[in-house]
Amino acid sequence: MYNLEGKIFLLEKNFETLYLLFRSNYYRQIVKEIGIKEGSLSATESYCVEIIYLLNKPTVSDFALYLNLSVPNANYKINSLVKKGYVIREQSKTDLREQHLCVTDKFLNYYCLNDTAIALLFRRIRETFSPEDLERLDDMIQRIVALMQMGSSENME
Repeated sequence: MYNLEGKIFLLEKNFETLYLLFRSNYYRQIVKEIGIKEGSLSATESYCVEIIYLLNKPTVSDFALYLNLSVPNANYKINSLVKKGYVIREQSKTDLREQHLCVTDKFLNYYCLNDTAIALLFRRIRETFSPEDLERLDDMIQRIVALMQMGSSENME
């Protein structure tokens, strides 16, 4: 007999395993390439600069709001990233009172360490799955991304 509840639980566990593998491989690669040294990022700083990158040049207020931080606390974290050379503040061209946060090449070099691991994974995926399976996977990923973006915008309200 088909147990839908058991299948859904298994799907959730498998998805969680996939997510954790992505994260653990990413952080392992970072430590391998950069190491723990003077001027490197702490775990919190790494998270913050990655959020700045993913928000695509947010203002300080946008960054603070996204992380549910006070603006002074956000500024403290940003100043540390600026001092280490991972973020710069760029004056807004439309509102001189605002500054946009931009990641530097130093961060981009650090962030792109994961690209080779992802390229290897996708080469293996293309070699393993049929074109039909790849098309179905792509469709499902697009739908999952849309669901996550919808949930992300709801959390901001």
